[in-house]
Amino acid sequence: MIRPAHPAAHATARNVLGGPLLPCSTDPMTGFYRTGCCETGPDDHGSHTVCIVATAEFLAFSKMAGNDLSTPMPHYRFPGLQSGDQWCLCALRWLEALQAGHAPLVVLGATHERALDVLDLEDLRTHAVE
Repeated sequence: MIRPAHPAAHATARNVLGGPLLPCSTDPMTGFYRTGCCETGPDDHGSHTVCIVATAEFLAFSKMAGNDLSTPMPHYRFPGLQSGDQWCLCALRWLEALQAGHAPLVVLGATHERALDVLDLEDLRTHAVE
């Protein structure tokens, strides 16, 4: 399901480093609002704010944990993720993967500052691709 963009969210959004929020991915198109950015708003109850780089290990863990991100779901226009794809992941899902030892890599410049409501910046830095 495609959601309308939150008004002016991208223009003012900041990343976890304090700079402007950078795009995460347009192939596959990601983000709660499917803008390619990990923007968030009042209707994003999952806080899809962490820009990850998927790995086979993480995708297997996520599927086992009940969040299958690798199987395509055409009715949601979701192609399924493959290793190397970037995706806006829920902050609590990233924390769950971290605690289980399967945290995917993070693109800090494309991770929304609201991720810090749940996550520690040092944990994100430890898993940063930058």
